Amino acid sequence: MSGHSKWANIKHRKAAQDAKRGNLFQKLVRAIIVAAKEGGGDPSMNMRLKTAIERAKAVSVPNDNITKAVKRGTGEIEGASYEELTYEAYGPSGVAVLVEVMTDNRNRTTPEIRALLTRNGGQMGESGSVAWMFERRGVIEVKNVAPGSVDPKGKAKPKPADEDALMSIGLEHGMTDMENDGDVYTLSCDTSDLQTLREALEKAGYTVESAETPMVPKNPVEIADVETASKLIRLIEALEEHDDAQNVYSAMELSDEVAAKLEEEE
Repeated sequence: MSGHSKWANIKHRKAAQDAKRGNLFQKLVRAIIVAAKEGGGDPSMNMRLKTAIERAKAVSVPNDNITKAVKRGTGEIEGASYEELTYEAYGPSGVAVLVEVMTDNRNRTTPEIRALLTRNGGQMGESGSVAWMFERRGVIEVKNVAPGSVDPKGKAKPKPADEDALMSIGLEHGMTDMENDGDVYTLSCDTSDLQTLREALEKAGYTVESAETPMVPKNPVEIADVETASKLIRLIEALEEHDDAQNVYSAMELSDEVAAKLEEEE
C-alpha cells in the first residue's frame, strides 16, 4: 500500500510497550476533549470522538475520565482550553516530518518541539513546506483471522483470513488498497468511506484492531541503511514522547532489509 511504512508495522507490535508511557492517558483524554469541542459530545454523530473514545478504552482509560473529557469538550464542565497545531519539519537526510499537537500554551510547546528536532538531527520547516507531501487517508487494521474460526476454549488455532474474501468486501465498501504483513491486514480508503468500510468488516465477522485517519506520505522516501533509519526513529520517538504531541508522521519508508534488522534489535 502506497505510503504504508514498515515502521508503522514495527510500531504496531510495540503498542503494548507504548501504552506504558505515563503521559498516554493524558494525550488520549486531550484528543477526546478536542473531538467533543469540534463535533459535539455524541459519538454516534461524531466519528472523530468515537475513534478517540475507542482508542482510550483500548488502553483502559477509566470510563469516568472519558465522560469528564467529553463534558469538558462540550463545555458542561470547566477545564483547560486546548488548540491543535501542526508543525512541519525535516528529519535526518531531509525526510519530511509532521507533528500534530494539542496544547494549552503554544508559546511553551513551539520552542520545545524545535529543540527536540535540533537535538535529534532535524529542523523546523516553514508553513506549507512539508504538509503538501501528505494526504489524510482512512486506514483500517484487520486481524488476520477468518471470521468464526476462533475457538472460545482456545484449543483450536484460528484460521487465517481468506484474502480474496476480505478484498471483495473491502472493494464493495470503498477500499482502495490492501496490504498483508502476516498478522494484520491494512486497508486504505478515503476518509469519507472509513465508517462504512469498518461497519461492513465488523458485520462480516472480522476483528477490526484500529480505524483511524492518519496523514500518509504521497511519495515515501525509502531508507536503505540502518544508521539513517535509526536516527529518524529516534527523532520520531523523541517527538512522540512530548506531552503535547498527538501524532507524528514521516515520509520514511523502510526497505525490507532495514525493517528486518530493526525487528531483530527489538
